[in-house]
Amino acid sequence: NDEVYDWLLNEYSKISQIPVEKLDLDTDMEELGLSSMIIMELNKVFERRYSIKEPTMMFDVKTLRELGNYISSKSNCTLKKNQGINDKHVEESNDERFAIIGVSGIYPDAENLDEFWENIKNGVISIREVPKERWDINEYYDPKNKGKAYGKWGGFIPHMECFDSLFFNISPKEAELMDPQERKFIEVAYHTFEDAGYSKKTIKERLNGRIGVFVGAMFNDYLLYSGKKDENSYQSTGAVSASISNRISYFLNLNGPSMTVNTMCSSVISCLDLAINSIKNGECDAALVGGVNLIVHPNKYIMHSHNRMLSDDGLCRAFGKGGNGFVPAEGVGAILIKPLKNAEDDNDKIYAVIRGVGVNHGGKSNGYMVPNSIAQADLIESMLRKAKIKPEDIGYVEAHGTGTELGDPIEIKGLTSAYSKFTDKKGYCPIGSVKANIGHCESAAGIASITKILLQIKNRQIVPNVLNEELNENIDFNETPFYIPK
Repeated sequence: NDEVYDWLLNEYSKISQIPVEKLDLDTDMEELGLSSMIIMELNKVFERRYSIKEPTMMFDVKTLRELGNYISSKSNCTLKKNQGINDKHVEESNDERFAIIGVSGIYPDAENLDEFWENIKNGVISIREVPKERWDINEYYDPKNKGKAYGKWGGFIPHMECFDSLFFNISPKEAELMDPQERKFIEVAYHTFEDAGYSKKTIKERLNGRIGVFVGAMFNDYLLYSGKKDENSYQSTGAVSASISNRISYFLNLNGPSMTVNTMCSSVISCLDLAINSIKNGECDAALVGGVNLIVHPNKYIMHSHNRMLSDDGLCRAFGKGGNGFVPAEGVGAILIKPLKNAEDDNDKIYAVIRGVGVNHGGKSNGYMVPNSIAQADLIESMLRKAKIKPEDIGYVEAHGTGTELGDPIEIKGLTSAYSKFTDKKGYCPIGSVKANIGHCESAAGIASITKILLQIKNRQIVPNVLNEELNENIDFNETPFYIPK
């Protein structure tokens, strides 16, 4: 290993321009200035010298010593696969299944789910420049100016400003000051109950009002419009996240837990986990779970540009070649869930059955925004075991798939690693991401993904994943269980 360590120290020194004597094998590479540029250059060196082409390898090690050990093991012999893969049996667990009995949503270029289905079925890309009614993008867009935005594209829902306040017993004056996210989500929530066959009256009669509300929301940009209205008065908006969920509980007289959750892009999946545990704990009998994300202020684009997160050409190439960032998108969606047995007893319409939900965190990786494929694999494997599902029985995976050069490969690596504990089968499972169609709904990303799955099940059709005529060169799909549906 000493030869590999010496070579690695010298190569890292050349690329990072840090003198060799200042490098230490056991120092976190984050402290040694590790960056995306350094990772990409090191990957080229590894492929050239050792024929190792694993673009995500750098995200699974913390120090140069760990990296050297990994290179040694890969160059001497192929790492042994886990023994007895095909003999492993899924562990038993308590099978508490949940039914999805209602769904509704508004997405870019789609005022309802029928329009949303037609768009994704036909491979429509619903991304365009920021509309003039939001703001004048020319005031904020300048790729050469670090203080401005280098992205000017997004997925925008129709008629964001419209709201029938009197239907919800809200005065027009109060509605004007409400966060548009609160206004649009209460509409979608109401439609979700309607879709499940419940009216405002029968919610109380048939469910005793014991319904939880769990909403994912991320940005409070509407607050940026607060300030002096004229010379003598101030205007304050009502952009308080908690009000998004509490408004629904108030209007429909729901007595279960009511909360707005912000875990960034995983907010809706976190909500689903909280909702299921709340029902299991007897806090409610059913739950409304959803998310909302609206683009109301240019601050979002400036912030994302500062962090170099945006696509520079307005395309969100999930698993495609040339992906260099995501495109922000609006989305408002919700589902209504209850225990499967109760749904069957109540003769509810059932869209799908949830076998398990789980969450974790990547912990300390090689950068605050860098995902951890090992943590992802651990979570997926544990959920497969708890849900008693064999990967070979899975007919589709809706991925996060943000369309970044290294983020997408990390996700595929985590999934492949988890699946490999159970099967050697390759290329049998379609995988896709709705972000290629509509952009990244951020706090509503989870509900957009779930809704796409429900519509595919309902219509018995896997839709194409767009923008990947050429696939990401850092993913060798031939060595994974997955393929991209065209």
